Parts: sequence; C-alpha cells; structure tokens
Amino acid sequence: MTKNLTLIPSEKMQEVLYKLFLKYKFTDAKAKLMAEVFADNSLSGVNSHGINRVSPFIKYVEEGLVKKDAEAVKVESFGSIERWDGNFGPGIINARICTNRAIELAKSHGMGLVALRNTNHWMRGGSYGWQTAEAGCISILFTNTKPNMPPWGAKESRLGNNPFIISIPRAGGHIVLDMAISQFSFGKINEYKLRGEQLPYPGGWDENDELSKDPEKILSKERGLPIGYWKGSALSIVLDMLATILSAGNSTSKIGLNEHETGISQIFLCIYPEIFHDQNLQEKLLNEIIDYTHNAEPIDSENKIYYPGERALQNKAKNLKDGIPVSKEIWQNVIELLG
Repeated sequence: MTKNLTLIPSEKMQEVLYKLFLKYKFTDAKAKLMAEVFADNSLSGVNSHGINRVSPFIKYVEEGLVKKDAEAVKVESFGSIERWDGNFGPGIINARICTNRAIELAKSHGMGLVALRNTNHWMRGGSYGWQTAEAGCISILFTNTKPNMPPWGAKESRLGNNPFIISIPRAGGHIVLDMAISQFSFGKINEYKLRGEQLPYPGGWDENDELSKDPEKILSKERGLPIGYWKGSALSIVLDMLATILSAGNSTSKIGLNEHETGISQIFLCIYPEIFHDQNLQEKLLNEIIDYTHNAEPIDSENKIYYPGERALQNKAKNLKDGIPVSKEIWQNVIELLG
C-alpha cells in the first residue's frame, strides 16, 4: 500500500457517512441508504464512485443542485413502461426507487422499463445491477452525462461517457458488467491522479490533441477516449438518444449548457428470467460460458481470466477483512465535513 493511502474498516466508513448525511439534514432512511451505497462502492474496490465522490456530492447539496428532500415520482404509465421525474433529488435515492420499480414491473409483466429524467449522478451504476441481480432479475441500465468525450474525429467534447450496466443473476456469483463508454471513467482517472500514477493505457487527449496517459492533462481538458474509438463514439450517441427520448428528459447537449452536471436522464430495464421456468438450464448455460472463458490460457501466467463482476466480489471479500484502501486526503476531507 502506498504512503498516501489509509485503511478504513467498512463499518467505520458507513458510520461516518451516515452521521455526515444526517448533519446535512437528510432523513434517517435516506442517510442510511446513501451511507450504505457509498461505502459498498468503496468496499467493492470502486473508490472513484464511492468515498471519493462524497465531498463533491456534499458541495452539490450545499449549492442546491441536489435537493435533499426531493425524490423521483411517476409521471406517466404505459403498462410495463413508465416515465418518472427525479425532481433533482439525490441520484442514489432516485436510482434505488426506479430500480425497485423496474423490478416490480418485470415480476408482473416479465419485463419492465422505467425512464427517469431530472435526476443527479447515481454514483456507481453497478450498484443497481447488483440490486437487480439479488432480486433475481436481468437488467440493462444506463445514463447520460455532461459532455466529456469528443465525437470520433472531433476536437470538442460533445458526447457523454454514458455508463452502461448489464447484470445477470447466477447462483454461483452474479454477472455484473459496469462500464463507462470512455476507456476510463473520469472518477477512475482522478483516482490515478490522487495516487500520482499514469494510466496503464491512453485515456484521453491532452492540450496538443495527442492521446495521453497523464491523468492531469486529460482532466484539464475533459476529453476522454471512447472505448473502441469510433464504435464507442457511436454507442455513446445512441445511449444518449434512448435515455433522452424514453424519459422525455435532457440530452447531453442540454446538460452541457449548465455549469454543473445535473438534470440527467437514466434508463432502468429489467427482465424476470423465472418466467421461462428453466432456471437449472440457465445456470448450466451461464456456467458453461464462464468455464470456457476461465479456461483460456492467460498471456501472463501470473494473471487470471475473470467474468464481469468477479473481481468486485474478490475486492469486497478482501476489503471486508483488511479494510478499504482510501486516499488520506479524501478521508481527511470527509472528516472535516463532519466537523
């Protein structure tokens, strides 16, 4: 562990965050839920969307961009499809509400979709993938963001890195894909910056329009590199289109008109696989694919091949035992906010 990191027990992190959110006048239930989600994100090895996001979140609350007493409400219903308005409430609370509703719709209809507008950052999108998998549902979830990636071949950022999640329930360990459409999320880039490290692969463009591994240069321009180059650029565009038209909400272009990222649009799609009445077959097929993938010979004999979500489970087990590695600077900022 590097000298600028400290180990924080999960229970302590959750307790500190719970008290912090109470201090900022969130209800007991909301304070408890947000503390659990922020801490669990870090426990799973995703500080970039866990503890590292707490101070910026509090700043949004102080500036009135996150309305602590507001939450998502249903505004239109079309059978198994619904539109909700987040009323600029906390992103975690709104996402939990809409994920729960998509699960309910899926268990009633086989499939359910909730389109949410006017919400705030949901932090780690994978949280809601794990939530749906625990409820026995397959999910496809995504959000748009402020512009932070250039369309392929352009200089200016006009696309969002639009995080995309797919989860599949499995008795032997859920499968959860959680990825930004940029090569690295900006939270992850900032994590490398905090550690004083270069990215392992190019993650965006610098001021000279050159691809760079330097997190400071990428963050200064906010021009992330799309996954798959032109393919990621196209995927970002269509995810933004779907989130916008299904929710009747803001597109990345509208979000970019604001000084801060707020009023974003999100999609929560759930499928209930038990309607097929062949759970044993589904488990067998999933294990067949995982075994086939696991058995591929790694290029580096020291490495192991993982399925999506497997490392998150390993991180969780390790961090529960040893404590969560956290930037000393980030943790001190949180303690100072608590006063």
